[in-house]
Amino acid sequence: MSLGTIPASPDRGVAGPAEDFWIYDNDQVNVELISGYLTVTQPHEIAMYAQMFGRLAEIAVYGLRARELISAVTPTG
Repeated sequence: MSLGTIPASPDRGVAGPAEDFWIYDNDQVNVELISGYLTVTQPHEIAMYAQMFGRLAEIAVYGLRARELISAVTPTG
């Protein structure tokens, strides 16, 4: 398991803002929308969320770089 932080920069490209989603397995994705909750079970739709997850993982930062990014926006004191 790894934890990445996605920078809040305008250069996110095709991985722009999206709804929150959770990929549980190859059979289900749950999506949180403003107006409700959605369960996705169609294989081609699940593949779309897996592809978006891959894009987000590519632009995320990990380890020391993630710590530095979080520290830069966290108030001290």
